[in-house]
Amino acid sequence: MTNEYEQIEERLWDYIDGQGSPEQRSAIDELIRSNLEWKRKYQELLQVHELVNSASLDEPSMRFTKNVMEEIARLHIAPATKSYINKKIIWGIGTFFMTMILGFVVFAFFQVNWSTGSGTPDALARYSSEAVTWSKFFSNTYTNIFMGFNIILGLVLLDMYLQRKKSLKKQVSD
Repeated sequence: MTNEYEQIEERLWDYIDGQGSPEQRSAIDELIRSNLEWKRKYQELLQVHELVNSASLDEPSMRFTKNVMEEIARLHIAPATKSYINKKIIWGIGTFFMTMILGFVVFAFFQVNWSTGSGTPDALARYSSEAVTWSKFFSNTYTNIFMGFNIILGLVLLDMYLQRKKSLKKQVSD
């Protein structure tokens, strides 16, 4: 039933908009005159069509864009990231992580036994991931000293950052 109403509505909108062949328009014209349901729906859609056509669109004034741009200019826009991100902090964090990675690589490099005992090409095949004992790398005294040093460096950097942030807040409030 709703499909039938949709078809009636669609055909009436085409009729109101002046679309369709003359035969289709005369058939719809006959249905409007003879069928009460078609006539009622046609009157309803015709009123909607007249309301839409009679509604006037509000146009902005000629100076609208200029007024908007002037209002935006009066507001304080957020500064570019270059002005509030301290590059020294970024470099410090990067240096911290690169030092840690480099330290682990150097440590692992010196832990490898480079003498294989035989000159065959299959000698390196014996050093698979199963043969590596990871506890040897992470339970060593040198690793613990290196990790402790890096943690202390990280805490010093964090303290410097927080002190700088605190002093900037104090300067702004004074």
